[in-house]
Amino acid sequence: MAKNSKSLSSKQQQELLSILKDRFEKNMKRHKDIEWKKVQGKLESETNKLWSLAEMENTGGEPDVVGYDKKTNEFLFVDCSPESPKGRRSICYDRQALNSRKEHKPKNSALDMADEIGIEILNEEEYRDLQKVGTFDSKTSSWIKTPADIRKLGGALFADFRYGNVFVYHNGAESYYAARGFRGSLKV
Repeated sequence: MAKNSKSLSSKQQQELLSILKDRFEKNMKRHKDIEWKKVQGKLESETNKLWSLAEMENTGGEPDVVGYDKKTNEFLFVDCSPESPKGRRSICYDRQALNSRKEHKPKNSALDMADEIGIEILNEEEYRDLQKVGTFDSKTSSWIKTPADIRKLGGALFADFRYGNVFVYHNGAESYYAARGFRGSLKV
């Protein structure tokens, strides 16, 4: 992939489609009643979304289809890596939090990275829905979209899966940990 280019070559597109198809076929419980042919057709008609999916893949997200919206005719891809994506950890919540750190700044923030990749960070409901199709973040945690009133007070939310349940916690938005990243979604 060329630096600063948000498109993939034909070869890169085919390689990515092959990876996505293999993952789709190995994890049918995530997307019952959805056919790969329809997903592939949509991806081939919206090749601009392939770059974002490639970035999700390159940062360790293992994107897969977890839903379909009949009203908008869109498939929902979400990071389905067992743990928070490795290439998106050790980051604070947003740009404001990053700028507020005087020393030991992380390299990036969750919201900035999501924007750069072209994806949306999961909210609490989406995070809980993801846990219905598998077990994710049993050893790590993921930042989730934080309501404005909490963020205004300096906090941010993150979630994980422990003891058979989803837990949502709070932390200072400027905090960052080696085991905390974020999961994103992309509608195609």
